[in-house]
Amino acid sequence: MGVNRPAAPAAVLAVDAGNSKTDVALIAADGAVLGTGRSGGFQPPRDGVEAAVDVLGRAVAEAAEAAGLPPLRPGSRSAPYAGQVAACLSNADFPVEERRLADAIGARGWGAATRVRNDTFAILRAGLPGPAAPRGVAVVCGAGINCVGMLPDGRTARFPAVGTISGDWGGGGGLAEEALWWAARAEDGRGGPTELAAALPARFGLVSMGELIEALHLGSLGRRRLHELVPVLFAVAAAGDPVASAIVERQADEVVALASVALGRLDLLGEEVPVLLGGSVLTAGHPQLNGRIVAGLRERAPRARVSVVSAPPVLGAGLLGLDALGSPPEAHGKLRAHFG
Repeated sequence: MGVNRPAAPAAVLAVDAGNSKTDVALIAADGAVLGTGRSGGFQPPRDGVEAAVDVLGRAVAEAAEAAGLPPLRPGSRSAPYAGQVAACLSNADFPVEERRLADAIGARGWGAATRVRNDTFAILRAGLPGPAAPRGVAVVCGAGINCVGMLPDGRTARFPAVGTISGDWGGGGGLAEEALWWAARAEDGRGGPTELAAALPARFGLVSMGELIEALHLGSLGRRRLHELVPVLFAVAAAGDPVASAIVERQADEVVALASVALGRLDLLGEEVPVLLGGSVLTAGHPQLNGRIVAGLRERAPRARVSVVSAPPVLGAGLLGLDALGSPPEAHGKLRAHFG
């Protein structure tokens, strides 16, 4: 005779894991948040799947402790933390990656069932109201850039979003690299003048691009700090620098291209449909960037409703979990209220 395991104390373990941070929430069936946790970035291509899932585990353990739950012991018959794990993960770009990650997370025993999606789906769901059959498009521009679209019948529009080899351009990392390229050429004479040549090294207390290039090349300045250059780029663009402005405008055009293609694949270009913008670059509210996105989409999809999703993406992961349970509107409302 088998041993009955006690019921999981939470309905959903929601996970949103990006390149720079991981957020986790344990959610009751009524939408109440029992505990939350945070850990570092989720990068299985760099760290390997098991090490990357260990990063998730630190956030899960923190959330479980906040909820008053004991640690799970390997091989024990204790209940999982949740009935299901709803995980929206960066670097889950292909179905095979989603399956591998779901298997690795499922083996940890955090939930009785595990569903893995790309983290862009969390932005899409967070920006849609109530218990909803998802219908819309989301573009995320944070460390990288990605876009998904979804219809109520489950059809999706997606992009590989694995960098230059899949045709991507931009995101915080891409913007910093582009700004460095133009600034280096401005200083050594291969390119035209731009204020970026002085502003970028000044961010790190350096006086020239030559010093900045050497520091990055020799490792005295870690490349992980390149994201600090993105606000500098936008400030220089806002002051009227034509080179910086061209970079910002190109990023806006890339967002418009992604959203428009996704809308077209789902036959939504002529429909009244939400286009949701998320990620640190788009939620920063740079008028030059976001204004050009709105104008560009007005031309390509005149009835689209563009809005910025400021709610944390872990909300979207949690809502996806509640959707799968068929939870009532009150549960969705309680979860939204918790995350503001």
